[in-house]
Amino acid sequence: MNRLRRTLISAVALAAAPVSLALRAQPAGEGGYTTLKTALHPEDPAKVEVAEFFWYGCIHCYNFEPLLEAWVPKLPPDVVFRRIPAVFGEPRGMNDAAIFYSFEALGLLHKLHRPLFDAIHKDRLRTDNPAALGEWLARNGLDAKKFDATMKSFGVQSKVKRAGVLTAGARIDGTPAIMVQGRYTISAEQGGSLEGMLVNAQRLFPLVRKTLATAK
Repeated sequence: MNRLRRTLISAVALAAAPVSLALRAQPAGEGGYTTLKTALHPEDPAKVEVAEFFWYGCIHCYNFEPLLEAWVPKLPPDVVFRRIPAVFGEPRGMNDAAIFYSFEALGLLHKLHRPLFDAIHKDRLRTDNPAALGEWLARNGLDAKKFDATMKSFGVQSKVKRAGVLTAGARIDGTPAIMVQGRYTISAEQGGSLEGMLVNAQRLFPLVRKTLATAK
């Protein structure tokens, strides 16, 4: 069991205040990225896809969020961005992934994604505490029982399982991480900083565009 997963399991077991997933280097690749031996399929193969693997309890992901909020709106028209909750099989990570996909299913992701991050890292909200989460949901105009039913729904749980498959397939072992076109992954260490991750991702756009043009 690697250091990252030991960190996450310890955090869940201790039920302490939200703690970060330890940033962990992935195998170094040329140009500050790793090329996956087996590529994953992007949602829209006709466009350049950038995906962020994240966890709500990760302080590094929280610090990354303002950078993404400024970067994503400036992406070229042929580039699409999506978030994927990193799922390693631990209960808290799976629970947080279900929250993310429930927001998505209810059309509330844009409204509540950042506020939940704030509640966790500023107000010490424990998302694996049903009573505390229920109170937070109520303050944001949601019925806790209905939201819980959404979290347990087949559609949401299927997406949580799929996120686990993608996390494993991309060989992600630390958050935040970036994946470009299902083939290239970038860790914070490979980027040199959170900002550097985005710089490295942009450097891959021409390579992906060339591949897409060749495939036509």
